[in-house]
Amino acid sequence: MTASVLDETDIAILALLQEDGRMSNVDLARRVGLTAPPCLRRVRALEENGLIRAYHAELNGPGLGYTIMVFAMVSLKSQAESDLKAFEDHVATLPEVRECHMLNGEIDFILKVVARDLQSFQQFLTSKLTSASNVASVKTSLTIRTSKNEPGIPVGI
Repeated sequence: MTASVLDETDIAILALLQEDGRMSNVDLARRVGLTAPPCLRRVRALEENGLIRAYHAELNGPGLGYTIMVFAMVSLKSQAESDLKAFEDHVATLPEVRECHMLNGEIDFILKVVARDLQSFQQFLTSKLTSASNVASVKTSLTIRTSKNEPGIPVGI
């Protein structure tokens, strides 16, 4: 199943579940104009086809003690596929790294990193990130505030 074969009901289901993944099937069915059984079949099909990948809670980082968010721009010494993969494998083991994106251009990767405070971020930076094999340089930008943090994609546009 691809976006080209989705009908308006599938798109509405995706939009509603992206907004509230805990919505009951009965409520979802009511809001898209279906009865519960066919709505559940559609949701299961969307899951099986990989269009719905997961359900999770959005946590309050500062409320849980993670007061620092940093974007780290990482340049590697080598861009050979094996070196890129080795870096990605290393980053996958670091719970502080919440996102990792390979870029086209001067910077090889941009990472979104969370930490409890500046001292713990500095410790992470020096002991886990800049010391990783093949890392040539790391430039960091500490976030001041976040004015928009919209997870997911713009469904139905």
